[in-house]
Amino acid sequence: QVQLVESGGGLVLPGGSLRLSCGASGFTFSSYIMNWYRQAPGKERELVAAITPAGGITNYADSVNGRFTISRDNVKATVFLQMNSLKPEDTAVYYCAASTLWYKPQYWGQGTQVTVSS
Repeated sequence: QVQLVESGGGLVLPGGSLRLSCGASGFTFSSYIMNWYRQAPGKERELVAAITPAGGITNYADSVNGRFTISRDNVKATVFLQMNSLKPEDTAVYYCAASTLWYKPQYWGQGTQVTVSS
């Protein structure tokens, strides 16, 4: 069955960095757009970053553009989110998602908590 398993979340100081990973199985990873979403308490889930199947095109939310970088390894069926210059407002549960169309996630991971606090 389809599995997306996120890791790498945790507690970090403002200005710090984290690298999230999401390992995939059960579907043809290299054919899917891979996405990172996040949901903060009391807020809607929002798209943070996305990357096309071959990795040639990336898309970022304005709030993270220039600070976050999405990448993928199709051999290892893994997608990454490098997060730099973290701010308290980046605190959220981060979810990995797979889709065949932009903005139409089909498969979801269970999420990993990121907390930015001093």
